[in-house]
Amino acid sequence: MELQSCVEILNEWDIVAVRQLGRNVAKELHFGIVDQARITTAISELARNIFLYAGQGQICIEKEIKDGKIGLKIIAKDEGPGINDIRKVMEDGFSTSGGLGAGLPGVKRLMDEFDIDSTPNKGTTIIAIKWLR
Repeated sequence: MELQSCVEILNEWDIVAVRQLGRNVAKELHFGIVDQARITTAISELARNIFLYAGQGQICIEKEIKDGKIGLKIIAKDEGPGINDIRKVMEDGFSTSGGLGAGLPGVKRLMDEFDIDSTPNKGTTIIAIKWLR
């Protein structure tokens, strides 16, 4: 398997493509059906955020190995407007798009590790990892 696969997020079809890529990598790494669903949901949310708020960006999916554990790492990057108040967007129920607000707090709950770095007017990078149990 490739070390890293990336999909440019430019339109809604790219969201579908990166979800499929994530599901395929999760299957290759032998994640169960429930964790595959968690991973694809997290990828979908991250890709949708790039599309809605930044206009374009990319999501990379790679195999992660740490302390003998195997995981799937998602790296979502954009050069959009950035997030002014990370604490606020990490509150359950907060939504700027009128959506359900499951957004980034939902992604954090679905994954085992979650890190967000955002600079206003420079962009956002989110790294999330799901470990194989």
